[in-house]
Amino acid sequence: MKKIISILLAAVMLGSVTAVLAGCGSSSSEGSSAPKDKGEVNVYSWDDYFSPGTGDLKNVLEEFEKETGIKVNCTTYSTNEELYTMLKQSNVSYDVIIPSEYMVSKLIRENMLQELNYDNIPNYKNLSERFQKLSCDPDSKYTVCYNWGVTALVYDKTKVKNKPTDWDVLWDKSLSGQILMFDNSRDAMAIAMQQCGIDPTKCTKEDVDKATEKLKEQKPLVKKYVMDQVFNEMEGGQSAVAPYYAGDIAMMMEENEDLDYCLPASGSNLFYDAMCVPTCSKNKDNAEAFINFMQKPEIAAENFNYLRYGTPNEKAIELIDEELKSNELSFPSEEYLNKCYVFSDLDDEVYAYMQQKFVDLQAT
Repeated sequence: MKKIISILLAAVMLGSVTAVLAGCGSSSSEGSSAPKDKGEVNVYSWDDYFSPGTGDLKNVLEEFEKETGIKVNCTTYSTNEELYTMLKQSNVSYDVIIPSEYMVSKLIRENMLQELNYDNIPNYKNLSERFQKLSCDPDSKYTVCYNWGVTALVYDKTKVKNKPTDWDVLWDKSLSGQILMFDNSRDAMAIAMQQCGIDPTKCTKEDVDKATEKLKEQKPLVKKYVMDQVFNEMEGGQSAVAPYYAGDIAMMMEENEDLDYCLPASGSNLFYDAMCVPTCSKNKDNAEAFINFMQKPEIAAENFNYLRYGTPNEKAIELIDEELKSNELSFPSEEYLNKCYVFSDLDDEVYAYMQQKFVDLQAT
């Protein structure tokens, strides 16, 4: 899910961001030799989701192009819903997408993903067993886990007097006008449902109504509903507290020493993002070559060092600095993960109802 900075920054760091077109497919290899036929791969991804070569890091997209001779065209989306709408309503062809777990379930149910040829993805073996059989793809037909993490709270110590312990800080009237909230229905509603004692993974329309009322209570206190804007707000000291994805919070804290974090005591959303090949792909072999390359240990480690989301790649973890391995924002304890929940695919009617109620909430 998560895992966003800005479209402008992504465009600068990733190179040209281009409208995707069809290309030539070919057969992939272990990750060390180029396919027989060069071509392109059209990647539709979260903003700023690959190591761009800043500092001591490698530009992994350039490394892929050099190693395989396959040109990468990368465009970005800000929410799973935006990804779904583009796949459903657009005539463009994407080869690799990186949806979150609940969206993977939806895409599988609607026959919008192609089964992968894992012979073309031998680096799949580098993933731990836990991440080879995701809840959204228990038979391991469509996915290669890219990263994982939890939602958490980031707060400014100069503005929040007492360290938060749970989501209720987002309803703290003393912070009115300084609170940020997720600008997507699934994450925002899930937090509100937790506050109402509702299981966010199996909600009904009635549960959505209760969560909406809780969000209505919060709305007068909210400065903005944000996604990637959270970076400017929190790093720039412009807001007091926000829910966001733990890996991104780790990055924010490096930019502002006044920031700290909280893993909510009541638990949180444990999310996975997975690389998939949509049915609209015209370069499936190149897509599998790209997926395979991203699971090379040294490449997965580069992406972890940049994104700070937990990597499912066991070989990559061996290459990560010990201090980063021990950071609970990137690698929460098993005890904490046992308190977390994983989003599942909702009934279409409930899902649409949730989105509409969230739109209505913001409009009033």
